[in-house]
Amino acid sequence: MADIRPFAAIRPAEGYADKIAALPYDVYDRKEAKAEVALHPDSFLRIDRAETQFDDSVDMYADCVYEKAKELLWGMVSEGKFVRDEAPHYYIYELVMDGRSQAGIVACASVEDYENNVIKRHENTRAEKEQDRIRHVDTCNAQTGPIFLAYRHRPELDAILHAEMMETPAVDFVAPDGITHRVWVIKDRERTEEIGRIFVGIGEIYIADGHHRAASAVRVGKKRMEANGRETEASHFLSVLFADTQLKIMDYNRVVMDLNGYTPEDFLDEIQTYYEITDRSITEIRPTKKGEVSMYLDKNWYLLNLHEKYRMSDPVEGLDVQRLQDLVLGPLLGILDPKTDARIDFVGGIRGLKELQKRCEEGAAVAFAMFPTSMEELFTVADAGRLMPPKSTWFEPKLRSGLFIHEI
Repeated sequence: MADIRPFAAIRPAEGYADKIAALPYDVYDRKEAKAEVALHPDSFLRIDRAETQFDDSVDMYADCVYEKAKELLWGMVSEGKFVRDEAPHYYIYELVMDGRSQAGIVACASVEDYENNVIKRHENTRAEKEQDRIRHVDTCNAQTGPIFLAYRHRPELDAILHAEMMETPAVDFVAPDGITHRVWVIKDRERTEEIGRIFVGIGEIYIADGHHRAASAVRVGKKRMEANGRETEASHFLSVLFADTQLKIMDYNRVVMDLNGYTPEDFLDEIQTYYEITDRSITEIRPTKKGEVSMYLDKNWYLLNLHEKYRMSDPVEGLDVQRLQDLVLGPLLGILDPKTDARIDFVGGIRGLKELQKRCEEGAAVAFAMFPTSMEELFTVADAGRLMPPKSTWFEPKLRSGLFIHEI
């Protein structure tokens, strides 16, 4: 039983959504964030990354940074750049990228469901990354970045979304990257009650993206509930829930700086122990099915197909990214801990295969293009209580911050 509630959102005032909406805080480094805020002074990034308001000598985790985020957020509310809905609602958030639409329900998910594994995880979190968002949420007294959740699709929810989306959206703009963003406010009481009832009948919700934001929201929520001795607004956290049929996982690719002492010829010989080379070209080759990997080595693309005897049915060990790690990156290239080894880098599929070739032309030794992990693989790993390898999934398009704020 999933407890997914409506809430009274704080949202951009009319005419401000396109100016405020910002990519997630963690897609930028400090220099990039500062440049973005300089170009777009109303961008929510200046609140999510308030160190942009200070000289670089100021520690990005200093107390004054979180206080500045709070000042900026509530300053924009008082200036009328944000408005507060008077009553709780569910909302619909649609993103359209390259002609493909995905629409989800904006709501608040339960801290208790997270604790009881109704909301399932597939990644580990790092304490230092959690701590940053804990302080941000706690100081601002608001959840500002939605958690990206997924569920196995329900036709009855699809029908409600379809009916609501026939109406004129409250927000409709195209971002500079070409992605369309639309928002609807669900005001019909019967539909609102039906959405809640449908989610009660759903036994599993999955974190697709935003594990650190979720863990941080849960930590703050538990702290607030313990302090108050009762349920508070912080007992639920800001989320956007998408049916699995709405989502697309892109490839998450690997680039390695050297061949660990192998010549390209010797490395090619070694890799054929595990993979059959089924194609070779000087132009890009993309994997088209599970078990295939494309490799760029010594100015050539190779299509590799995993030998049958090395395929596995285990939810984690059978993932393409794990097979590559266990058979090639670890034993051949010496990448024993991909989370910490500086010799490996990860490139989101949104950058395309040309980015992998470019990295090799600029000094890397070899690149691997993966076939994307599927939603069903993600669900299977989470249902088994297991964790995926680092950098297994890349979701596009990215949810924008600043379109919905949940005051706690």
